[in-house]
Amino acid sequence: MTNEIVFLDAVEMAEKMRAGELTSEEITKACLERIEKFDAKLHAFLYLNAEGALETAREVDRLRAEGAELHPLAGVPIALKDNIVTRGMPTTCASKILEGWLPPYDATVVERIKEAKLPIIGKTNMDEFAMGSSCEHSAFGSTYNPWDLERIPGGSGGGSAAAVAAYLVPLALGSDTGGSIRQPGAVTGTVGAKPTYGAVSRYGLVAMASSLDQIGPVTRSVRDAAALQELMGGHDAYDSTSLPGDQSGLLSAVTEAKADQLKGLRVGVVKQLTGEGYAPAVRDAFEKTVAELKAKGAEIVEVDCPSFDYAMAAYYLIMPAEVSSNLARFDGVRYGLRVEPTDKAVTAESVMAATRAAGFGPEVKRRIILGTFVLSSGQVDAYYGSAQKVRTLIQRDFDQAFAQADVLVSPTSPTTAFKLGEKNDDPMSMYLNDIATVPANLAGVPAISIPNGLDEQNLPIGFQVIAPAKEDRLMYEVAQLVSSLSEDVPAKCPARDWKE
Repeated sequence: MTNEIVFLDAVEMAEKMRAGELTSEEITKACLERIEKFDAKLHAFLYLNAEGALETAREVDRLRAEGAELHPLAGVPIALKDNIVTRGMPTTCASKILEGWLPPYDATVVERIKEAKLPIIGKTNMDEFAMGSSCEHSAFGSTYNPWDLERIPGGSGGGSAAAVAAYLVPLALGSDTGGSIRQPGAVTGTVGAKPTYGAVSRYGLVAMASSLDQIGPVTRSVRDAAALQELMGGHDAYDSTSLPGDQSGLLSAVTEAKADQLKGLRVGVVKQLTGEGYAPAVRDAFEKTVAELKAKGAEIVEVDCPSFDYAMAAYYLIMPAEVSSNLARFDGVRYGLRVEPTDKAVTAESVMAATRAAGFGPEVKRRIILGTFVLSSGQVDAYYGSAQKVRTLIQRDFDQAFAQADVLVSPTSPTTAFKLGEKNDDPMSMYLNDIATVPANLAGVPAISIPNGLDEQNLPIGFQVIAPAKEDRLMYEVAQLVSSLSEDVPAKCPARDWKE
C-alpha cells in the first residue's frame, strides 16, 4: 500500500513535523520507498543519496526533539537537477563527458539547502547540459511523463518535474535557460518558477548560457515554490550577477493572497504569445482562465510586443554562442572524460577533439557548432551582434507592456506533452516548444507556470504569469490567485494511483 505521506505538499509536511505528527525520517523513508517502487517506470533519478538523506532526516528529528530552532522547511526532502554541483555526489549534466565526476564544492543553493537541513534525495535526469525540451537528450536514457509513460516530461528539467509530479519528492530544483523549468511544469502538471535573473545565485550551476540561466523551484503548489525560493534566494558574493537583498516575503505573499486582490489588477494578454501555433485545447484553457480573471474583477488588457516575434531567432543565436564558450572548458585535460586518439599523435589538440567527439551527444554538438559559427570572424556582428540588439528591443517591449499591465499572462507551452521520439528528427519543431517562455529569459524577468486543466487526452496544460524584474513577490501572489480560481485545478496525476 502506498504511504499517504508522499501526497502531502512540502509546507504541509513541515507543519506536521512541527506539530509532532510526522518525523523527517518517516517522510524521507516514504519518498525513498516510492522511488524504489516506481522510478524504474520514470527514470527521473540519475543518482540516489539514500543514506545521506536519512542521516540528515535523523539529525533534524534529533534537533527538533531537543528544542532547537530550525528552518521552517527543515526535514522536507528535496531533489536536485544534475547540473547543480553537489560535493560528494556525482554531477554529470547527463553527459558522458562528466560521467562519475564528484565536485569538490557545493553550489550556493546547495549550501543553503544543507544549512536549512533539507534531506537531499538525489540528482535528477535532464537533457544533456540542459539542451533540449523533452529529456530525451540525456546520455543515460530518457525520462518518462507520469501522466502518460509514452510521452515526454518536458526539458531540459524533465527529471525534476517527473519526480515531483509522480510524488517521489515534494520539492526539486531545476534550471531555466529558455523555459527548462516552466515547460516541464506545463506538461507534467507541476509548478515551475524562473526567478528574476540574479535573484537566486548561479554559483555552482554548470553553465549553459550564462546570461540566460537561472535556478528555480519545481513543486506541486505555488506556496511550496515561494517557500523554496525564499530559502535559497538572496545575494551571493560568489555570483557577480547576484542581486542585492534577500527573497523574504514571497511565502507571505502567497499565504495572504485574497480573491479581492484581483479587482483592478491589470492583466496583460500578450498578442504574440497566443493564437496561431497553439493547440486548440491549450488556447481554450487559457481563454477560459482569462475570462475567469475578468469575472473576478481583473482588467484584461491586450498588449503588443512586436519584438517577441524575433525572440526565438535571437535566443538560438545568443544561447549557442554562450554554449560554445562555456563548454570549451571540457577539453579532456583538466577534468572529466579523457580520450586519447589511437590513429594519430597524442597532443592537446588531438585529445580535445577525441574527448569531445566521444563525450558530447548530438544536440550538444549541434549547438556548439552553431555557436562557434555565429562567433566566428566575419559573422559575429551579423548574427550575435544583431541578436543582442533584438534582445534589447524585447526588453523595451516588456517595459512598455508593464506600463500598461501589472502582470502578463500566456500559455506556457503551445502544446501538451508529445510522444517520445516524435520530434527527434525535427530540431526546429522541438525548439518551438519554448516560444512562450524564451522572452522572459532574454529580458531577465520572473515567470512561473502553473497547472491550467487538462486537454481531451487528460494531459496537463500550463498557464504562465510574467512579472516585472524584481517583482517575484507579485508573480507568486498572482499565480496563487489564478490557482485558486478553480477547485479542480491542478488535477491529480495518475501516478497517485499506481499499484505496487
